[in-house]
Amino acid sequence: MSVMPDHPTPLSGRHALLIGASRGLGLVLAGELAGRGWQVIATTRRPGGELQARADASNGHLTLETLEMTSFAQVVALRERLKGRRLDLIFVNAAIDRGDLPIHEVPTAMFTEVMITNALSPLRVLEALHDLVAPGGTVAVMSSEQGSISLNTEGGYELYKASKAALNQLMRSYATRHAGDGHTKLLIDPGHNRTRLGGPDAPLVPEESIPAVADVLEAAHKDGSGDLRFLDRHGATVPW
Repeated sequence: MSVMPDHPTPLSGRHALLIGASRGLGLVLAGELAGRGWQVIATTRRPGGELQARADASNGHLTLETLEMTSFAQVVALRERLKGRRLDLIFVNAAIDRGDLPIHEVPTAMFTEVMITNALSPLRVLEALHDLVAPGGTVAVMSSEQGSISLNTEGGYELYKASKAALNQLMRSYATRHAGDGHTKLLIDPGHNRTRLGGPDAPLVPEESIPAVADVLEAAHKDGSGDLRFLDRHGATVPW
């Protein structure tokens, strides 16, 4: 793939790296961006499946890379494979949930697994890859309203909520540390969707919510703000 110039290009020529796209929201987002003309590199832990089928049918707009996000060695290897590329968007979409236990009943190993996957690993990815993002580009992470402390007024899913709140806080630190890099930084709440993570009774389906998320991402390019924002799928601010 050719190296992108640093000057702005039309949205149809934008390049995106999507971390975690084998199913659910990531799968739909990969297809949505590719369908809008983006050149999308999407990662999956295992090749094949629906993501591979979409890549095969994308006329080159969607290509795949293998990555286990929690393996820092694999993140470094991906960075080497992408050396010299210029990206307009890095979007990290990866999270796990291990059930609805009160925090005092959560085993230490489970706590560690969820925090490494949902909070630590996304920031390791961004730190390893952020210098591939072109001036004026966007660095985004899939968060959740569940990570909002002020909105945590109902019980349940304490570990998942804590992991998303930790993700938000770490992203805030990342934005402070990289305040002068000219990148727009976003935390995105896609809403409660019917996925393996969201469950079968969620009110939204990715095919309806993800196009709105893509609209927010494209609007961020036009806005060019370097501030960190926590936005829902409609572009409205989610309270911290």
